[in-house]
Amino acid sequence: MKTIGILTSGGDAPGMNAAIRAVVRTGIYHGVRMVGIKQGYHGLINGDIQEMNLSSVADIIHRGGTMLRSSRSDEFQTEEGFKKALSILDIFGIDGLIVLGGDGTLKGARELSKAGIPTIGIPCTIDNDLGYTDFTIGFLTAVETVVEAISKLRDTSTSHGRANIIEVMGRRCGDIALYAGMAGGGESIIVPEVEFDVDEVCKKVISGRNRGKLHHIIVLAEGVGNAYDVAKKIDSKTGIDTRVTILGHIQRGGTPTTFDRIIASQMGRDAVELLLGGNSGKALGIKCNEIINLDISEALLIKKEFNKNMYETAQILSI
Repeated sequence: MKTIGILTSGGDAPGMNAAIRAVVRTGIYHGVRMVGIKQGYHGLINGDIQEMNLSSVADIIHRGGTMLRSSRSDEFQTEEGFKKALSILDIFGIDGLIVLGGDGTLKGARELSKAGIPTIGIPCTIDNDLGYTDFTIGFLTAVETVVEAISKLRDTSTSHGRANIIEVMGRRCGDIALYAGMAGGGESIIVPEVEFDVDEVCKKVISGRNRGKLHHIIVLAEGVGNAYDVAKKIDSKTGIDTRVTILGHIQRGGTPTTFDRIIASQMGRDAVELLLGGNSGKALGIKCNEIINLDISEALLIKKEFNKNMYETAQILSI
């Protein structure tokens, strides 16, 4: 294998740059020519490709986002677009590919592998919604961002005696809400995996007020529904001013945590060495603090399990 390409696709996640750095430097260490594909599968179709060297990835391990930029490509999912991608890989002499992203990105990697292109996937998404791995790169950085926001919102909520709903990302996965709510001391955590009763939330709000609590932090995952509708119900049932803060894409940015940098670096190295060892169609992950790899097709079939024990712990501690 003489040339390996790397791309980042879908939503960006803190730690992508650390993974890019590891991939490029490991490839160069093994004497492989490395190329970066900009703007994900869209850039692959359009031949937006550049040579990568040691200097290309200097001073990026601590940076959020992705130096290769990212996008979502509907064209890649069409037969014509997919054929274009295969043609570009052939024209540029790319023998193997490493892709960074979430479930959609891994599905693209699976199809490339089926088409005969040696491909390895690295899970990078703040949603942590892939069932085969304990953590995805970027997730814990996003959690830290939310916890910091919770602390600041608690200050202002206490000053005004308000309840505050903090809407976080995660699509249909409630992990960001669960982990951040637990670590941030949220009084209520609302996630898609557990049916919630607004009256139970209101009961907590009223109980807290009756014992002198001046704030009530509610962490709500975006997959549950409209945060403003929930706020109106709480406001009308309790008489307590209830505000909404939607953190949005701020959760995707910022300096990656030490953990995200470490697993990104390890997975980046392993991805290159898997390709050089003749492997394809593999997804990297982490289980019980060990880096693992398994077939992408198998990985995508593993259902994400919600941590009910952690959710129950958060419920107990927020009485």
